[in-house]
Amino acid sequence: MKIATWNVNSLKVRLPQVLDWLARESPDVLALQETKTEDQTFPLADLEAAGYSVRYSGQKTYNGVAVLSRAASSEPVMDMPGLDDPQRRILAVTVSDTRIVDLYVPNGSDVGSDKYAYKLDWLARMRDWLAEESTRYRNLVVLGDFNIAPEDRDVHDPAAWREKILCSTPERQAFQAWLDLGLVDAFRRFEQPEKSFSWWDYRMNGFRRNLGLRIDHILVSPVLAERCESCWIDVEPRRLERPSDHAPVVAVFRT
Repeated sequence: MKIATWNVNSLKVRLPQVLDWLARESPDVLALQETKTEDQTFPLADLEAAGYSVRYSGQKTYNGVAVLSRAASSEPVMDMPGLDDPQRRILAVTVSDTRIVDLYVPNGSDVGSDKYAYKLDWLARMRDWLAEESTRYRNLVVLGDFNIAPEDRDVHDPAAWREKILCSTPERQAFQAWLDLGLVDAFRRFEQPEKSFSWWDYRMNGFRRNLGLRIDHILVSPVLAERCESCWIDVEPRRLERPSDHAPVVAVFRT
């Protein structure tokens, strides 16, 4: 079973790249973030023609999530229970015997801002909901753009980013609180190249200079962690013309 996550930063712009990537990698599940596409204009027919069942939750210009799966999905949840929030950031579905939770975590803007407070509250509420999901599903995958670089080794210049947004102590503590539920960072189960990142700023030749952060993650329940055979970041789509600023992250599991 191959499961992947990719913040495409506009599915309208990146649809040809997504279709090419699906044809090349043939994942069983692909979770997308920042589709930036309203439901009525979602390119459902194109993705179904590629062989995928699709669930999506979008809004105009901002946010938006989707889950593509070879097998049909069920039990969709598009809102965090107890949180009245119009932003489309959450999509949970069940594919076969695996619960997939696709997340586009708020960015937070600046440490100390109202958006930062919103992000921390969102992360805490999500932790509580994931605790419930983990009791319901043995095979649980929580993946997406978390907008958190959990450790200094996930940052190209830790000193420059210290206590800045995406790298602040409260954000990292919130990430650890999710791991404390028993979730495992699939990427860190394996030896990885130094300076492995999943996001690079468009400015200052960020990708060419590898000035990146690892903020896109695949967390898995202990049962799936034991079955995980590999996890890597596919940087090739970031080399394309007009790419997303994020690269896909891919994990493979024994069936």
